[in-house]
Amino acid sequence: MAFPYMEAVIVFMIFKYIFESYLDMRQHAALKWRTLPQTLEGVISQENFEKSRAYSLDKSHFYFLWELVAILMNSAILFFRVLPWFWKKSGEFVVLVGLNAENEIIHTLAFWAGCMFWSEVTDLPFSLYRTFVIESRHGFNKQTVWLFFRDSFKGIGVAVVRGPLIVSAIIIIVQKGGPYLAINLWASQFVLSLVWMTLYPILIAPLFNKFTPLPDGDLREKIENLASSLEFPLKKLFVVDGSTRSSHSNAYMYGFFKNKRIVLYDTLIQQCENDEEIVAVIAHELGHWKLNHTMYTFIAVQILTFLQFGGYTLARNSSDLFQSFGFDTQPVLIGIIIFKHTIIPLRYLESFALNLVRRSFEFQADAFAKNLGHALALRDALVKLQEENLSAMNTDPWYSFFLCSHPPLVERLAALDELDKKED
Repeated sequence: MAFPYMEAVIVFMIFKYIFESYLDMRQHAALKWRTLPQTLEGVISQENFEKSRAYSLDKSHFYFLWELVAILMNSAILFFRVLPWFWKKSGEFVVLVGLNAENEIIHTLAFWAGCMFWSEVTDLPFSLYRTFVIESRHGFNKQTVWLFFRDSFKGIGVAVVRGPLIVSAIIIIVQKGGPYLAINLWASQFVLSLVWMTLYPILIAPLFNKFTPLPDGDLREKIENLASSLEFPLKKLFVVDGSTRSSHSNAYMYGFFKNKRIVLYDTLIQQCENDEEIVAVIAHELGHWKLNHTMYTFIAVQILTFLQFGGYTLARNSSDLFQSFGFDTQPVLIGIIIFKHTIIPLRYLESFALNLVRRSFEFQADAFAKNLGHALALRDALVKLQEENLSAMNTDPWYSFFLCSHPPLVERLAALDELDKKED
């Protein structure tokens, strides 16, 4: 008797949902606490604390509903074998428009387009509510309905250009097979990742936001001096108009080898009280670079991707696996989708492990910025950004440990205090 792969996948998906819902409920209870953590007393104003609680509770209620709909819909799609039905219908559509359904690439692209359309339609009500109800209610949303849909159409356009190229390349590589299939799949993914990371900030990101050079002045000089002192090959320093869409703030860096760039959100500049706080935030980001966090994470992801492709090559010809999900044929893309479902437990453990590593990296980057002499400014910046973004002040330890890639503010401030004690 064949192993019930599909049923096992649904059981684990439900188990995962129950476990994460339990963590969400713990966090929801923590958000209802009406007292600040002791570390933040006298640091965060009571008014901002109440605003943070209201915003966090609104998001919590919203995500409870979103996750419930997601698990019900995804389980139903698998249990009622919607995927094999839709694969058949996409083939009929290909014939209807006069194309050859026997061509796997054409058939697969029709299936992929339908899935993308379904995803956009089902996500749209939640995205609209989150943006124009929750984010607007708490003063974060700055975009109009027109801008929202314009961004959505642009995103779809990028996917329409990028998706078929990736899907077609994967199908061709798998069809050719060979003893080095896993290596070939990984190598193609690796090259496509590098191309995407190169083109995205240059061609794609400017479709959505306006990037302008940071004007000459004290702030630019301080950031350039910091980068120079760390031998960071800074080539360009941009400000992005994040305020056209949201009041949330951020900063990031990108680029390969000797061509690095730093991007500041205009909201970050507006929210920080002085240049020193902004420089401290940048010092934290440069800490990730100096300590090779970005490289380590990239290498880890590549290793895990290669292992997944290796597992796929072993399971791709399993007729039992396809039949368990209701397929009587074995298309390449369907095989990848099914395989990813069957290794959900392993992918969940992988995600948890990477989160633990990322949390550790955040503490290390904070310590790096402190050792550069930015301890006080970093503390002030972290507190200021926590207030301005109305981030949750009270965080359940289990929720934070299992689901958060960034440690809560209380833990980051405590870690900085611990470093001070060790130095004393």
